[in-house]
Amino acid sequence: MMASLMSLNALAIDIMLPALGLISDDFALPSVNDRQWTITSYIYGMAMGSILYGSLADRFGRKPVLLVTIGIYTLFGILCALAWDYELLLIGRFIQGLAASAMGVLANSIIRDRYDGDAMARSMSTIMMVFMIVPITAPLLGQLVLHIAPWKAIFLVLSTAGLATFLWVMTRLPETLHPDDKTPIRARSVASAWHGVIFNRNSFGHVIASGLMMAPLFAYIASAQQIFFDIFGAGDIFVYIFALSAGAMSIASFTNSRIVMRFGARRVSQSALIFFILVSIIHFALAEAGGLNLWSFTAVLVPSMAMVGFTGANFSSIAMQPFGRTAGVASSFQNFARSGLSSVIGAAIGLQFDGTVLPLATGFMVCGIASLAFIFWAEKGKLFRRVQTGVTASDLVPHS
Repeated sequence: MMASLMSLNALAIDIMLPALGLISDDFALPSVNDRQWTITSYIYGMAMGSILYGSLADRFGRKPVLLVTIGIYTLFGILCALAWDYELLLIGRFIQGLAASAMGVLANSIIRDRYDGDAMARSMSTIMMVFMIVPITAPLLGQLVLHIAPWKAIFLVLSTAGLATFLWVMTRLPETLHPDDKTPIRARSVASAWHGVIFNRNSFGHVIASGLMMAPLFAYIASAQQIFFDIFGAGDIFVYIFALSAGAMSIASFTNSRIVMRFGARRVSQSALIFFILVSIIHFALAEAGGLNLWSFTAVLVPSMAMVGFTGANFSSIAMQPFGRTAGVASSFQNFARSGLSSVIGAAIGLQFDGTVLPLATGFMVCGIASLAFIFWAEKGKLFRRVQTGVTASDLVPHS
């Protein structure tokens, strides 16, 4: 169920990719890069909404907040299908993302209600493994919809998925927040929780590092249609190559769920980050020399995406480790900081598209190096260490 909640976001982003060219043509957009706003407006909504839901969930419980936000997601999917101009479409996408940001925040909170430490990282990796099936299949689903219906029907698919998830949560999800842990919404307590995230060096460093790793991923998603259609002329196989890169992330998440308890979230994620940087340097050098074709681009893209799969769940789990009773507010603020940073940087990279892959390759390399710098700062220069949290490999039962 947690994977399904998080998948609503991936579905809303990736199912649109085959339709971006048609949307641009139908609305006669003046710039070829304007089509990216169909993606980035949703991501901006996700980033801004993240700040709202932690306090609400800590006050009213996880389930009521989820039901309201899934309902908004569903209704605004219908509005997008009815949009008669591009501005209205972008407003609908922004509000849909604003509501959908609750899925990631509350999924993290629900998991933190149940697990801790490396056990949480393992649970997150398992969820990410299931979740990553959606980016693999979503563009294929979008392409299938376009074969039988206009592009606006894609939004009706999103609303149908939202309705199905709403019914599942309503009938099957128990409330994971203990009644004794409900906290009133007080500006001072919220500010105190935010202060705890910002001034916890290790937590804040991993939040920023995670945002920097997500930024080139968002840039790739926003510009992928242009890269494969306009640069490589590979529109007929675009959805399959996109599925290959998403599949690499899914396999990495599965592998992470199997090894993280043995090696620890820090060792796995830091090793993956260093490998990501090495591949990104090769990517940049080939792009600068003009030596990339469709297959060499794919050859450097796929391992880069795999390394993102190793870092995402681990960085998030490490950042959440210091927070128990205030998990909702902490998760909310962390998602806000992470998504805000990644959406702004990712959009900036994507909008630099100039008919080559050099802006994207540069973004991958710079973001990777900056992410490592923040991890080095967060860990006080001590990489590859393992911090014991008191949770063993056999201690994976939910907290009562």
